[in-house]
Amino acid sequence: MTGKKKVDVLIDGRNFTVVGDGSEEYIRNLASYVDEKIKEMSSKNDKLSTSMAAILAALNMADELYKTKKELNNLKSEAKAPMEQYDTLINQLEKAKMEIYELEESCDSYKDELLETKRAYDDLRKSIEEQNQALILKERELEESQKMIKKLQDKVFDNQIELIETKKELEEALKTFERESNIFNKEEV
Repeated sequence: MTGKKKVDVLIDGRNFTVVGDGSEEYIRNLASYVDEKIKEMSSKNDKLSTSMAAILAALNMADELYKTKKELNNLKSEAKAPMEQYDTLINQLEKAKMEIYELEESCDSYKDELLETKRAYDDLRKSIEEQNQALILKERELEESQKMIKKLQDKVFDNQIELIETKKELEEALKTFERESNIFNKEEV
């Protein structure tokens, strides 16, 4: 047996027993809606009989139902195309996810490459800095060596001058010695 329910309702001042599948609240809401529509028709024209007000209310509700069904069919039609495209959209979504995954993999690879390049750059920069420091030390050593060479050259020059002067003195001493020797030799003869 189905779950049919009997519900007593009041429509246009008359009692009705309604048998239906819906809940008691749902059936009472329907009855209340019908009662409202009949009262609405009666209030607009007080010359209407009860049956005429009920027929006009039914006609208005049929109009609402017809428009609602038409709108529902339009919505179903509008929803049909996207639903038919659902599988295509799912496939496109999967492809897009794969592309995103591949792009993320590429991005990670580029990040790793960038980090390695940055490390290499930092190592090179550090090496260059060390080489610059070594170069500065070598330049200082070169300067000191050049100063030392200059001092030694000056000493060599001074020694050469001294040597020349000593040679001159020696030559003069030799000349003087020869003269004196000659003088002694002449005296002996």
